[in-house]
Amino acid sequence: SVLSRYENQITILSDYLEEFPETDEPVWILGRQHHLNTDKSKLLLDISARLWFTYRRKFSPIGGTGPSSDAGWGCMLRCGQMMLAQALICRHLGRDWQWEKQKKQPEEYHRILRCFLDRKDCCYSIHQMAQMGVGEGKSIGEWFGPNTVAQVLKKLALFDEWNSLAVYVSMDNTVVIEDIKKMCWSPAQSSSVAHSSAHLHRSALGQNKNTAGWCPGWKPLLLIIPLRLGINHINPVYIDAFKECFKMPQSLGALGGKPNNAYYFIGFLGNELIYLDPHTTQSFVDSEENGTVDDESFHCQQAPHRMKIMNLDPSVALGFFCKEECDFDNWCSLVQKEILKQQSLRMFELVQKHPPHWPPFIPPTKPEVTTTGAELIESTDKLFELEEEFEILSV
Repeated sequence: SVLSRYENQITILSDYLEEFPETDEPVWILGRQHHLNTDKSKLLLDISARLWFTYRRKFSPIGGTGPSSDAGWGCMLRCGQMMLAQALICRHLGRDWQWEKQKKQPEEYHRILRCFLDRKDCCYSIHQMAQMGVGEGKSIGEWFGPNTVAQVLKKLALFDEWNSLAVYVSMDNTVVIEDIKKMCWSPAQSSSVAHSSAHLHRSALGQNKNTAGWCPGWKPLLLIIPLRLGINHINPVYIDAFKECFKMPQSLGALGGKPNNAYYFIGFLGNELIYLDPHTTQSFVDSEENGTVDDESFHCQQAPHRMKIMNLDPSVALGFFCKEECDFDNWCSLVQKEILKQQSLRMFELVQKHPPHWPPFIPPTKPEVTTTGAELIESTDKLFELEEEFEILSV
């Protein structure tokens, strides 16, 4: 009955756009400006091109005996997948890439999709994310917050050689330029870490084996900034700065929503946020023998949802992608100009040097995952060996 209700409520995006208010204000979608009066069709294509991950059912049980659906608990994990997928689209296909229904897509596109299929051997699957969350104190089947998802993505990215991302999650509302450049310019991993990572790919993440090998240079940056923009409600003083983030060409949107109800925010119109909603349950989709993926259910072809910014829960996480160092330098300039220009409460801080009272910054090399908070698991391979010891919570 729930599914039929969703299906009956589906509205074609072009029709829904007629319901937008009559306004000359631009719509901003992940760093791109659209005008309702002149380019509604471009807005339609831009929104539908984003990869849309929702609840799924009938996938293999997580951990072998756990849940075979993430309905009711996986919405923030799905939003994290959407933000990361947008980064990978920008990395391999570019921000201007567009998706069209039943049109042949490049191999990189299908390879990106395969990273997120609901299988334990896909590097950013619901299986991998839920199990890696155990190390963050989240039992399988438990709801995640924005910061927990960010920490999980940071750890899983260490095993993803093909995309080779540097994932930086800010601490204490502070982004440290020195630390980011140290991480993105860090030399090739040590042989032991590289061997561990390569072994993981052979066994669990084989679809995304790196063909280029380790090479020096700037590693594309996924920057996630978890924030608390108020106590019980968002503080209005942050609204303008929050909206400015969606205008930046590096924008990956924001994770957030309402308590236990996560959404992926991709833009805004006036004081309303536009978001993709993961709360639709679809059946598991696997890749074909030739490696392609039937992708229609991974693109939202229905009405984009909107909500007033003031209804947003104050716990959010901003995302940005910087493919080159110049992109990061440009982002820093925009933050200084647009975010930090106000002398009132700042949404976050951007500092040049590592704060002296903080522990030394060491670029991450491999995940630290625990089962009970005490036992260290050296790699996700070891994690799979210990699956039977987990107390799987089925929801």
